[in-house]
Amino acid sequence: MSPPRSLLITGASSGLGAGLARDYAAPGMRLTLVARNAERLEATAAACRAAGAEVVTGLFDVGKAEPLGAWLVAQDGIAPFDLVIAAAGVSAGASAEGAMEGRQLATLQVRSNLLGTLHTIEPLLPALSRRAGAQIAVVSSVAALRGLPYSPGYSASKAGIRAYGEALRALLGPAGVAVSVVVPGFFDTPMTDRWKGPTPFLMSLETMVRAIRRGLDRRRARITVPRLLAVGSQAADLLPAAIGDRIMRGFRFHIEPGR
Repeated sequence: MSPPRSLLITGASSGLGAGLARDYAAPGMRLTLVARNAERLEATAAACRAAGAEVVTGLFDVGKAEPLGAWLVAQDGIAPFDLVIAAAGVSAGASAEGAMEGRQLATLQVRSNLLGTLHTIEPLLPALSRRAGAQIAVVSSVAALRGLPYSPGYSASKAGIRAYGEALRALLGPAGVAVSVVVPGFFDTPMTDRWKGPTPFLMSLETMVRAIRRGLDRRRARITVPRLLAVGSQAADLLPAAIGDRIMRGFRFHIEPGR
């Protein structure tokens, strides 16, 4: 299978999206980068251009289906995407001990994370489903494996992404389209800086990007990093609910509001 040459990456202004964009940037690559923050998106684009890549940017909120969908279809018509990485996302949760997340924050995360993933991929599916060799990657989280009691909205959004990716893989496999479900744990980003609590197996952004890139290059169905953290979450899920709940409640944290 030839390596991808035309990539779409959402959430490309910071964190994992920006890290993957910089990692893929090279001569002969066309990167279509989407994000909401113009200044940070342009910084990523400039770094990718400096590495020799052709870069097209789109300033969109993936939580809004249009005009994002029409623009993505137009870009795919110019240079058909070999690899689509839906990496845009936000995190929130209880901001203080005993505080509830609240409808507004929970809805924001489902809209940006889960619906944002659907808004990115669904407009492209008619073309991608006829493009044998294409690849789609959705970014879930270890929080999808066993919901975090202090961030239920985030957990729900990432669990939805995981289920969506697993379903897409089964649907598109016969057409020769690979779907990779990425399940990362903690890695060093501004999003993680807002997390005030334990961060087991914390990785640098560069280490996480390299691990995910290896999995994508091998077209793996599931890319789980680090595995030990995922095993712990899955073990808590397999235990009787009361025991699993007690374990997860002991994993105390709060999330500072985004800036």
